[in-house]
Amino acid sequence: MTISQEAAQAALAGVVDPNTGRDLVAGKSVRNLRVQGDTVSVDIELGYPAKSQIEPIRAAAAAALAAAGAGASTVNVTQKIVAHAVQRGVKTMANVRNIIAVASGKGGVGKSTTSANLALALAAEGARVGLLDADIYGPSQPTMFGLSGKPISEDGKTMKPLEGHGVQVNSIGFLIDPGQAVVWRGPIVIQALTQLLEQTDWADLDYLIVDLPPGTGDIQLTMCQKVPLTGAVVVTTPQDIALIDARRGIDMFEKVGVPVLGIVENMAVHVCTNCGHAEHIFGEGGGARMAQEFGVELIGSLPLARDIRADADTGKPTVAASPDSTAAELYKTIARRVAVKVADKAKDYSGKLPGIVVSSNT
Repeated sequence: MTISQEAAQAALAGVVDPNTGRDLVAGKSVRNLRVQGDTVSVDIELGYPAKSQIEPIRAAAAAALAAAGAGASTVNVTQKIVAHAVQRGVKTMANVRNIIAVASGKGGVGKSTTSANLALALAAEGARVGLLDADIYGPSQPTMFGLSGKPISEDGKTMKPLEGHGVQVNSIGFLIDPGQAVVWRGPIVIQALTQLLEQTDWADLDYLIVDLPPGTGDIQLTMCQKVPLTGAVVVTTPQDIALIDARRGIDMFEKVGVPVLGIVENMAVHVCTNCGHAEHIFGEGGGARMAQEFGVELIGSLPLARDIRADADTGKPTVAASPDSTAAELYKTIARRVAVKVADKAKDYSGKLPGIVVSSNT
């Protein structure tokens, strides 16, 4: 019994990647398909971090090939994360492939907690991840990651990020005394943020998550114009007051040419730990309505849960503290959806373009 190249290709076209919604052929994931008699070998390359997805996709591809007549098959599933396009006129960073801003129009909606768990979820799926705490006035990532001390500078020009739970982290909170108020005007804050971003020796990152300050003022706007952003995630609660400010955040990103990858609705529902009663304390369905209004995806809804708060306060966010919990799975689903959105964007070819040399012949 033999199987043709065409039959093997058709079999793989019948396997849908559950994360992209596209089959492996249409999604251009199939590489090096070889058929010899009834033996098939193929490489499947995913453009997003997929540690938890590799075995299910491999098994589905192998089953499809067997059903098409392959007597034996070797299916290798790998991930390859590349740099994607950013705003026009903004210089990319050689050691950071993709920068994702996490923003909110309003404080207190769980933006920093979402940033921390998003970074941890991407790392758990096999990506190299960094987290820049860009909230100069209220840095919280040192506490959330249980980190302290000052970054080390080996060359006197750059500083090494601290590392917590497999994520590279830098924050103004590492450079000032705990509890010290940052009483700086806007231009100094912007300069400090630029230095944190550019003078941190990030070690070959697939993703850098930037935890932006809340609001849409001059600091946020300038950062969006200067930082090479692949995309943004907007965090809100279902409450109308929070949604009003979140809309301003989406509008800001649209005006500066940064695509919004999705909306995360935080504190969507509270489930009583004693009786199990579910209550929508901050309203219901607000994130979905806003997503429909702006034509972006609601990429996840998170509960108002005591454990999420407690984990962050103790320096070990939920994805690290309880990786198999329901909340951690929600964060991982959000992370995969964000990564797939990034992978769908145009690739960044700026590093591959040849330089133009102008010479004069005399």
